[in-house]
Amino acid sequence: MTELPVAALQLLSDEPATTDLLSFSAIADTVVDALFDDTLNPVALGISGTWGSGKTTVLNLIDKRITGRSTDERTIVVVRADPWRYDPSRGPKESLISAVLTALADEFKGSDLVKQTAGEALKNLARRVNWSKAIKMAATTALTAQLPSLDAVMGLVSDEPETLDSEKGMDNFREEFESLLEDEALSHVRQVVVLVDDLDRCLPQTVLETLEAIRLFLSAEGMSFVIAADEARVAEAIQQKLQTPDPRDGTESIASLYLHKIVQTTVPLPALSYFDTRAYLFLLLVRSIVESKVFAHLVADCDALRVDAGSLDDLQMPEGVDLAASMATASRLTPVLYEKFQGNPRRIKRFMNDLYIRQSVAARRGIKLEPDAIAKLMVMERLFRKDFEALMDWLASGSLRGKLNQLQLLARGGQSDADTEKEKKVDGDPAAIEGEYSSTMVRWAKLPPELEPTLVSGYLTLAAAFQGRLLVDESLSETLRDLAAALTSSSQIDRTAVKDNEIKALPPGDVVELLAHLGRRMRDDPSIQLPTVNAIVTIATLHPSEIEDAKRALSLLPGAEVKSSSVLVLNGLAADYADVLDGWSAGADDITKRAIVSVRKQGA
Repeated sequence: MTELPVAALQLLSDEPATTDLLSFSAIADTVVDALFDDTLNPVALGISGTWGSGKTTVLNLIDKRITGRSTDERTIVVVRADPWRYDPSRGPKESLISAVLTALADEFKGSDLVKQTAGEALKNLARRVNWSKAIKMAATTALTAQLPSLDAVMGLVSDEPETLDSEKGMDNFREEFESLLEDEALSHVRQVVVLVDDLDRCLPQTVLETLEAIRLFLSAEGMSFVIAADEARVAEAIQQKLQTPDPRDGTESIASLYLHKIVQTTVPLPALSYFDTRAYLFLLLVRSIVESKVFAHLVADCDALRVDAGSLDDLQMPEGVDLAASMATASRLTPVLYEKFQGNPRRIKRFMNDLYIRQSVAARRGIKLEPDAIAKLMVMERLFRKDFEALMDWLASGSLRGKLNQLQLLARGGQSDADTEKEKKVDGDPAAIEGEYSSTMVRWAKLPPELEPTLVSGYLTLAAAFQGRLLVDESLSETLRDLAAALTSSSQIDRTAVKDNEIKALPPGDVVELLAHLGRRMRDDPSIQLPTVNAIVTIATLHPSEIEDAKRALSLLPGAEVKSSSVLVLNGLAADYADVLDGWSAGADDITKRAIVSVRKQGA
């Protein structure tokens, strides 16, 4: 798989989509048809879905379709309301009423007398509102722009019985609002559609006051509301505010009855299907790769396959651009993300953003992992936390290569090729070690591609740094841990801080343990091989009786990964480490082989 260039890794905006990647157009069209059904006038409709399921995207699609039907002669006024974003110094009921009245005031047409009459009707409506909540703490509001002065606004503040805080005031408001809609200045207005978003994020008081404001308008013909919110969360907020008990006989709760009295019907947003998840991932991956026209065709083709119950494998790829890698990545991620994220678009998008960040940082850190390999590791890191912790423990203890190869052999059903036969002999028969790995870990290992342990170590080291976790081998004493960390450090200051006397003072058992640890760490993380080879040779020089353990530690480093600089550490020691040099020669590249020949000649 071709590695994506760093520049191509563009983060996906968390803002609602402007392009319908989820085939929500069918839902938007259904809602718009209901809004313009004369038998449902006035009407309040709900769009229900969990956090991140695409409710705002559907509202945007509805807004676009409604606007397309509006003309100068038959205007449809669209009001966007987001109670979650309302200024806390203004009451939510007052804020929504202000938004509706302001939108209507902007539509006044006709002669000066006609507009003046409508303006007076608007002011009469404003007097019904207890503006002390909204205006006493602010100099102006959207509605005050329609009034002559701040003094006039303050004159509207009223605590009389006929404000909206009383049933009489609410009845009068309804009557006057209906009259306003019938005013000659608004004769061209066919309908007012209020799109309410994020109500399920609000505090119970805001939820209830917003619904009360909606209830005020629903007696007027030509008023329509679309409320995008998680219906269950809204009902919970109503229940908390009204302090109503949960029904124990399975009947509908008072909170739900209250909500359904206002909202006639609710359209649930479906979770993404398996097909939808794969298509969504693919479209997210290719969005920054192809031109906008090509992308639009891909979106349309995915929609057509969805309608025809087709397979994404039948998607016709555009000419001149290779999208096979993106489709392969989408296919590999789909099984786990579909299950773990339960078809939630926002959670999938956030995962992809995390993946892009990790790819970009890894590339800049010199970690040469292909994007699909990073994606596989990200799946474990984000979705199988316990198993990922085990992976980092393997790295810390120097057992990553053996354990990961065992796991991948087990995932293959115990069948190995010539290249893995050696690992099988060294690390054990998968049938005997199956109990060491969780079922989720084996399932994860079956995801392509297979991972090279030496490359995985770089990702794990980066992940540990992000988490602020120290990669320490708990089986070592603190003294040996500190020595191992200093001896393998990339800092020369750290390495030279370890004095020969300190190493000489180690008892034989600690020396053997330290050498074994250094060999395993070097095998798992070749980036530390030069300082580690130096450390192993130094320890063996200071403890000659342990040279066989030193040779075993050095032999853990595969020849294909040995660097010529590591070979040159053995200058003058070829006779003592002849077996190590023989092992390194197998699979070494030409430069390393020449270094081995040179070291042997100098030792002859």
